[in-house]
Amino acid sequence: MNKKAQSRQIGFGQSFGTFGELLQGVLPENNLDFLVSFPITRSSQVTFVSDSSKDFIEVSPSYKTKTQKLAEQMLAWYKLPTGGRITIESTLPVGKGLASSSADLVACARAINNCYDLGINEEEIGRFLAEIEPSDGVMYPGVTSFYHKKVQLREFMGPLPNLTVVSIDEGGMVDTLRFNQQEKPFTSEDKIEYRQLLDEITMAIQQRDYARVGQISTQSALKNQKLLTKQSFSKMVEICEQVEALGVIVTHSGTCIGLLLSSLFPDYPNKLQKAIHLLTEISGEVNIYYSWEEDCVWNHSPIFQRG
Repeated sequence: MNKKAQSRQIGFGQSFGTFGELLQGVLPENNLDFLVSFPITRSSQVTFVSDSSKDFIEVSPSYKTKTQKLAEQMLAWYKLPTGGRITIESTLPVGKGLASSSADLVACARAINNCYDLGINEEEIGRFLAEIEPSDGVMYPGVTSFYHKKVQLREFMGPLPNLTVVSIDEGGMVDTLRFNQQEKPFTSEDKIEYRQLLDEITMAIQQRDYARVGQISTQSALKNQKLLTKQSFSKMVEICEQVEALGVIVTHSGTCIGLLLSSLFPDYPNKLQKAIHLLTEISGEVNIYYSWEEDCVWNHSPIFQRG
């Protein structure tokens, strides 16, 4: 593409992250890996400053080399000046399954788009991301079912508001690229079940049937134990029943596990406090995340620590 545009010298972009996935597996009809995302209000924010006096891209923090690569590819594709500086500010921890890398990349693409008024859409952003790594649909404004290895939208499912995740981090970091490369030991029966779960959660999200969403999330978390074990899964299921939460949710390629609650329930404040108390007993730190919706305020999530 040869589109020329006048630079405003500076551009801004933002992208939410996700708390893992409500569902992740492999479909029987095409043998493709898919996920159903769970967008949250934590985000990555990128500032891009064009600098025609340079012929390279600086990035801060300097270890965010994937974002630097994306910027270089975009500028070359649109035949734009190749010099500039990228500054990334993110509230998404790295290596935990919260889509921190994908959010950086999407926010960067949006910042360059904003700087040069390129008019690119989500699908075009996805094509740039596909050159770098698998991604999970954070370029779309809501929940998606997504072929993350192909970086291809399967279906846009819309917002899923008023949900809270009370979570713990089991520690360590997971290399998402390596995780996605491993062979999935799913049988034909597993894949047929994933198809049924995908159909069910699609309907549940459309109908805002939060109880069914929570049940499917728990099933997906259980099935993912054969790929990436969460040591606290059984205990989390017990606490889920004690709190009467909607279900268990995990970062399938990360280190976090949590409880899903709905703020629409009349007893939500009590359930939230009970969940925080019980999770603090098994982990020194509890994090709270909120589901993203279009008119939400981007924020930092509260952290509760054992005193």
